[in-house]
Amino acid sequence: MLVLYPISKLYGLGMAVRSKMFEYGVLKQQEFDIPVVVVGNIAMGGTGKTPHVEYIVESLMGKYNIGVLSRGYKRATSGFVLATPQSRPEDIGDESYQIYRKFGPDITVAVCENRVNGIKRMLEINPAINMIILDDAFQHRYVRPSVSIVLTEYNRPIFNDKILPYGRLREPKSALNRAEIVVVTKCPPGMNPMEYRIFTEKLNLFPYQKLYFSRFNYGHLVPIFPSEVETTPSISSLGPDTSLLVVTGVANPKPFSRYLRRHKAKIKLRRFPDHHNFTSSDMESIERQFEQLPGKQKYIITTEKDAVRLLNNPYFPHNLKKSIFYIPIKVEFIHQGGEPDFTVGIEKTIRDSHLFKS
Repeated sequence: MLVLYPISKLYGLGMAVRSKMFEYGVLKQQEFDIPVVVVGNIAMGGTGKTPHVEYIVESLMGKYNIGVLSRGYKRATSGFVLATPQSRPEDIGDESYQIYRKFGPDITVAVCENRVNGIKRMLEINPAINMIILDDAFQHRYVRPSVSIVLTEYNRPIFNDKILPYGRLREPKSALNRAEIVVVTKCPPGMNPMEYRIFTEKLNLFPYQKLYFSRFNYGHLVPIFPSEVETTPSISSLGPDTSLLVVTGVANPKPFSRYLRRHKAKIKLRRFPDHHNFTSSDMESIERQFEQLPGKQKYIITTEKDAVRLLNNPYFPHNLKKSIFYIPIKVEFIHQGGEPDFTVGIEKTIRDSHLFKS
């Protein structure tokens, strides 16, 4: 791995030069008259961006007409695409499809690689939009944000990582200085005061930056194909006499599998790459593994993110539809240290940024 270290140095230098070009105005940033909230990360992999975007949407949609824009990672389309009831995951990407399925048509959801053009098109289509949330756009500097929110995972914090390809960081740690809000995500239950202090000291944020801690709350089992299911089991019923095939296509399935292992069921983990498109051979393999599970009480459990792809997968075996469930997650913020409510902090930062510009 040491052979990658010089490449990391060159990559970091290139990112630092790019950052300076934005600071000095060589590369231009577009400003908009409405608040633009950027949610992103510095490290590669899953830090929980989509659940945090959903938290912001759910908290603020009563106050704002919200538009959510992402690039639509791994979609089969290109350019600007507006989410509609006819959209599929391959049209707009997994995350955008999940967000639209939950909140549309109360919000506007779209995808576009060029975020400047994407915002302009959304405002043309729906001039009532008065807040844009950019999902996974911290490195997309061509839009000047009102608020930048960076997420870092509890088990894989920024301060313990290195720049790509030696590590997982997309940018040097100094890029964190651009963020007004930093969130430590996927925190375990029962964090002690020393752990908060360690993160606070090692992140070493400036006084203008706010630090929050969040964790996931897992909901009840939900059938992916409700019309095929007579009875939905409860999480508490997943005891030693239950066998689970846990199917995941997310960047870091460990927190999800750890949560399921608390319930003492026999677990077989089938892990696919992040944003995996399940093929017919994948489905055959999943079917074989499910049939090989011991016992009569057995289920397939997956994440909410994977559920949207499996729901729309033409190869999913009909005989498994009655046995597959997903577990929705919600973000909960851990209030400590006198910090204001997370969305209160977002709105205060928006007001401060607009006052500064005026």
